[in-house]
Amino acid sequence: MQHKRNSPPARPVQPLKEAKMLDVVVVGAGQAGLSAAYYLARQGLWPETDFVVLDANPAPGGAWLHRWDSLTLGTAHAVHSLPGMKIPASDPTNPASAVVSGYYGSYEKEFSLPVHRPVKVRAVRPAPTHDAGLLVEADNGTFATRLVVNATGTWDKPYWPHYPGVESFVGRQLHTHDFHSVAEFADQRVLVVGGGTSAVQFLLRLAEAGVDTAWSTRRPPEFKTGEFNQDWGRDIERRVNERTTAGLPPLSVVGVTGIFLTHQYQNGIAAGTLLSRGPLQRLTTDGAVFKDGTTFIADAVLWATGFRAALDHLTPLKIREPGGGIVMDGVKVAREPRLIMVGYGASASTLGANRAGRAAALTALDRLSVCA
Repeated sequence: MQHKRNSPPARPVQPLKEAKMLDVVVVGAGQAGLSAAYYLARQGLWPETDFVVLDANPAPGGAWLHRWDSLTLGTAHAVHSLPGMKIPASDPTNPASAVVSGYYGSYEKEFSLPVHRPVKVRAVRPAPTHDAGLLVEADNGTFATRLVVNATGTWDKPYWPHYPGVESFVGRQLHTHDFHSVAEFADQRVLVVGGGTSAVQFLLRLAEAGVDTAWSTRRPPEFKTGEFNQDWGRDIERRVNERTTAGLPPLSVVGVTGIFLTHQYQNGIAAGTLLSRGPLQRLTTDGAVFKDGTTFIADAVLWATGFRAALDHLTPLKIREPGGGIVMDGVKVAREPRLIMVGYGASASTLGANRAGRAAALTALDRLSVCA
């Protein structure tokens, strides 16, 4: 395949003609999706002519768009720049959602990466004949494409664990996905379930607002000290890749990284806010019973129990192994060579998303050259 140019095209957006066979459809415009789109353009593909980007969100920002306002840039975990354009300096007290959304929007304009939104992809399936590529069925029509770069992340797939008694609890139950403000819990007693950074931040914010809390984790919280650097990041990616290469479902982020012990967290431990009551055994109508037999009366349960990869639209491709995982070689999907996945496994972190985007683009160009 002959590449057209070596820098992102800046020409005006042309109307999409659905009858045209595209080279690539990128699904998702978070960090991984925008990184992949940037590198596709750098390698010579034209947006709207050779590839399109589809995003289910109403505005730029990916999952950051939905973060609660009290999550400021200074307290947010790992906000990384996209390739080719550093995130601008900003007041650390500004909401991370607003900062990242504005930055992503500027990035799309700077590199002429028009994103179709809000467009939800319902299904990706093989075309009637194998050499006809894939069909991407979306809200705004069906796209025929040679390849799909899937970058849908996890935000749309909150994980709700099941415990005895969840149906009988009369208070409010909500997930990280649905959290907006600590003000909603004024004068309440809140049980926070989950062992990750989100749970820790919820507990601290709630305590600052005078809310009475209890924390439940399946295992003792892993607060870690050390340096958050590239060597640490590469080790994390290696450990995640070991699972995805074997076709096992990725572990939760905290299951791999632990929680870095900051000064703020040390204060929370000393104050008794960040002390886990241990595993949750069951819920009652008005609270919780822990494994050690102790109880907590609660008005609300906040499930900070993480997310799973949002891949339901890929079901027609039959890429999962019997154990539920997907065999990956980097960004390559073993069962479907026309599908490239970023934002899954190691590239689900913002630290790995940029590298995965570049790898996706290079993999796409390599496979397109074979098709040519």
